[in-house]
Amino acid sequence: MSDTDIGPEDPAAAAPSAAAAPSAAAAPSAVAAPEPRGPASPSAARSWAERGRAGHPEPSTGVRRWSGGLVIAVPAATALVVGGYELGGPSLWRDEAYTKDAITRPVSQIFALLGHQDAVHGAYYVLMHVIAAAAGTSAVALRFPSLCAMVIATAFTAAIGRRAATLALGPGAGRESRLDIPALTGLLSGMVFATAPYMTYYAQMARSYAIVTMFAAIATYLLIRAYTDGRWRWWSAYAAAVALTGLFNLFGLLILVAHGVTLLLTDARGQAARGGQAARGGRIGRVPLRWLAASAAAVIVLGPLLDVAHREQKQIAWVSRPDFRTIEKLVSDFAGSRALVFPFALLALAGIAAACLADNWRPLNPAAIALPWLVVPPLLLVGGSFIKPVYVERYVEFCLPALAILVGAGLVGLIRLAAGQRLGRFGRFGWLGRPGLAWLPPAVAALVIAGLAVMLIGPQGAIRQTAARPDDLRLASAVVAANEQPGDVVFYIPVNMHVLGTGYPAPFLRLRDIALAKSPIASATLTGTEITSPALLKSRFTDVRRVWVVTGNSNYKFPTPSSPVDKEKMALLVGMHILHRWQAGEVMLTLYGF
Repeated sequence: MSDTDIGPEDPAAAAPSAAAAPSAAAAPSAVAAPEPRGPASPSAARSWAERGRAGHPEPSTGVRRWSGGLVIAVPAATALVVGGYELGGPSLWRDEAYTKDAITRPVSQIFALLGHQDAVHGAYYVLMHVIAAAAGTSAVALRFPSLCAMVIATAFTAAIGRRAATLALGPGAGRESRLDIPALTGLLSGMVFATAPYMTYYAQMARSYAIVTMFAAIATYLLIRAYTDGRWRWWSAYAAAVALTGLFNLFGLLILVAHGVTLLLTDARGQAARGGQAARGGRIGRVPLRWLAASAAAVIVLGPLLDVAHREQKQIAWVSRPDFRTIEKLVSDFAGSRALVFPFALLALAGIAAACLADNWRPLNPAAIALPWLVVPPLLLVGGSFIKPVYVERYVEFCLPALAILVGAGLVGLIRLAAGQRLGRFGRFGWLGRPGLAWLPPAVAALVIAGLAVMLIGPQGAIRQTAARPDDLRLASAVVAANEQPGDVVFYIPVNMHVLGTGYPAPFLRLRDIALAKSPIASATLTGTEITSPALLKSRFTDVRRVWVVTGNSNYKFPTPSSPVDKEKMALLVGMHILHRWQAGEVMLTLYGF
């Protein structure tokens, strides 16, 4: 990221005109005036950040760049270590097996597949095809792009927290202490995200969700830059980031709705930036017309994909309506565990309180950015699922950075309280800032952060285990390898359970799939097609002594056959008895024989 991402200058004043530069340089020395309550006038063009730093002795440019760079680099490095540890340890599960199967096909066959199904994952499959050609298809190679995406998402989460906190600074903020509030907010927001158990979960998953999170974070950062700068170059970059978010997961377009709510929560105070850059373009109320144009452009570009997705919506026919347990699971997963829900909720509320009290809800404060991002997409998907079930938790994973920003802002709010800073109209808790208690602010911060770190150890250890995934395809493959015999037959019930044998395929390829009509490649599908004639299946069932039945229901129960061929499969097993049954996560392997 550029120096403007990590320096102390006001983001609203990006690329000031030459004429405005002298007056801008002189602004920090001015005495902070009372905060305006209405739209800023040209005579009040000083940035909020400059007024907030009026009481700070400015470090040298080199120090600013180094310290600002660490705000971004430390969380990113932490995410690399935390997410990368035991990257290849958990077994691939069925969705990752789909990825592995699809990307190993030639490009022409990938596009043939997308013409039948999984078009919404087309961009990810093509990207991973290129990466797999260079790095292979081991678990580490398949997951490494997701890890890299989460590292970048962490960096942008820290950048968002820092820049939003800079915009939120009020007159005289920090004069009573030497706290660098923006740097603290960015650093803690990034660290909360870097250590989030579900950051690790999706960093260690060979699917597109980490990439969607990365682009959602980039888009949110660019929203701040574009809103405060106003020039088309930022809005164009924003439109591109939003389009890429939707390209890798169409539900990622819900970030636009969240951003729209953020703009509605953002008043116009302070928008007259140096050089008048932020004043460019018209508005409808509080919403810039250029944001509407950028959003429309992103949606229009994705129009063909939206049309294809609508025609392929049968692929999510398995999704059920949400209930209270759905919401409960979303909350606990985002927090990392049930035990973390309460402290994270308190800290998130503290972040909102800090935006209201300490920062008087100034434009684009951390809460105004993070709260809609965290709440709106899940709320829309859950609400819409009562009409047409579409909600799946991983579809809203891109909202996780928002929680980290709220929690980071809450932690900084507690530190500011302990440091005795003024809290808006509620005054100042000065007794905490007495010289004799100078140790208290860092002690409070250290205690809270250490407590969270201890509480995260267990969830971080659990989330990187295979047991945290629905399936253990590595174990299933090992079971077949250890027990298969020449001539064994395999039945997949239903046919889409064929994917359970593709994560680690070698042992499954030695089994005779007599129900198969066309292979996945020949049929341009993910699972292949089966014969539709029960009589034909019966005619193929000759010289069979043992049969493997592969199923994978989330309720861990043997499925009830529904298609005529599946019913014939079970009819052919009459007279055989179960030799053994194994469970590998949701995968159930049942060996029948005489």
